[in-house]
Amino acid sequence: MSMDDHSGKAVLVVGGTSGINLGIALAFARAGAHVAVVSRSPDKVAAAVEQLRTLAAPGARMEGFSADVRDAPAIAAVLAQAHAALGDLDVLVSGAAGNFVAPALGMSPNAFRTVVDIDLNGSFNVLRQAHPYLRKPGASLISISASQSYTPTKYQAHVCAAKAGVDMLTRVLALEWGGDGIRVNSIMPGIFATPLML
Repeated sequence: MSMDDHSGKAVLVVGGTSGINLGIALAFARAGAHVAVVSRSPDKVAAAVEQLRTLAAPGARMEGFSADVRDAPAIAAVLAQAHAALGDLDVLVSGAAGNFVAPALGMSPNAFRTVVDIDLNGSFNVLRQAHPYLRKPGASLISISASQSYTPTKYQAHVCAAKAGVDMLTRVLALEWGGDGIRVNSIMPGIFATPLML
C-alpha cells in the first residue's frame, strides 16, 4: 500500500490485529502516523503492536488495547485510553468483523445475532463512542464493508444483513457529522486471502 506522509497523524484501527485491518495499520505506521489497534484478544494485540513497532517510522508511537466491540462501555474506555495516548484522532478505521459459511436454515438465531452484533452493533459502538475524540474539522472515519452489503450471497445471510446495515449507518453518519468537518465513508476491499476468508 503506497501512502503519502502521515507523520504526526493519530490513527486508530479497530479490528487491527489481523487481515486487512492489520495491513491498514502497518501502512499508516510506515507512513509515520501514531497508530493504535484494538481487538478482543490481548495476545493478538501484543503481537500486532510488536509487528507495528518493528516497521514504524522513527518517532511514531504504537499502542494496543483489548476490548470487544459488542461491549459499548469497554469500547468507550478503550477510546478514552487511545485519546489519552495519541490525542485527537485523525483517522478511525472500524473493521471488526465476524463470518462463517452457513445456509440460513442451518443457522441458529444466536449464530445470526453474533455476526450482526460484531459487524453492525459493534460498528455503531465504535463510531458513536469515537465522536468526542475526533479532530474537528478534519477527521476521517472509515468503515470496512463487503460486497455482501449489496450482492445477495448464498450461505451469507448474516453478513449480507450486517454489512448492509453498516453501509446505511455510514451514510447516515456522513449526513449527521459532515457539518462537524468529519468525513465518513465505507470501503469494500474485496476478497483477500486472509485467515478469515480462508
